Amino acid sequence: MYFTTLGCVHAFGYFVEARQRESQAARLAAQVAEARLGALRMQLHPHFLFNSLNAITVLVRDQDTANAARMLELLSDVLRQVLRADPAHEVALADELGFLERYLAIEQVRFSDRLRVRFDVDDTLRDAAVPAFLLQPLVENALRHGIAQRADGGDVEISAKRDGDVLLLSVTDNGPGIAAVLPGRETRGNGLGLANTRERLTTLYGPSASLELHASGAGGAGTVALVRLPYRAAPTRGVASPADSSVGP
Repeated sequence: MYFTTLGCVHAFGYFVEARQRESQAARLAAQVAEARLGALRMQLHPHFLFNSLNAITVLVRDQDTANAARMLELLSDVLRQVLRADPAHEVALADELGFLERYLAIEQVRFSDRLRVRFDVDDTLRDAAVPAFLLQPLVENALRHGIAQRADGGDVEISAKRDGDVLLLSVTDNGPGIAAVLPGRETRGNGLGLANTRERLTTLYGPSASLELHASGAGGAGTVALVRLPYRAAPTRGVASPADSSVGP
């Protein structure tokens, strides 16, 4: 009886220690993932700011003061939202679309009537949880490598659909396509924004999420960036986005 009791006590002690070690390892892994996600998110903010300021510089150089002033006002609104944003790494899709609309308003000033934008988002998906600041790098990629390469501009479509337990987000453009890369320039799928987005998806969802680029039209023309991630409702909801079928200048 004595040795049986002693064995049970030691076994229980080992069990408690093992659980404590597992809990400590889980907390450490969560802290590492949190720090990694925070660093990745902060990388995107100066990247976005640099591109916006560069566009304003071009307008000032061309003495287009009216549009430069409008872009500064729009950029101020966007930065105000970024700086006061909740540090949570996931937001409701509606909030992400609201931020994207403000970003596209800046780009509408730069591209004028050369940029046409359409949203195709099911209203039932606006509460879906998505990584914060997810869509802007994808749209920026479409504008830089797609629309900017066309003399007459082009179209960008942002869509959100659900396939069972999977949320499908896509950004499609009708530019020259992912194969049309000039020598000496970075390939379209390896820029900072896309590499950052892939790493954030992996950190948040593991193998359950992915980001793929492929041609959207015949002959390799056009590009679609497709994000797959687990569908679930966001825990909290911000102010609903007024996103509709189009974005005006």
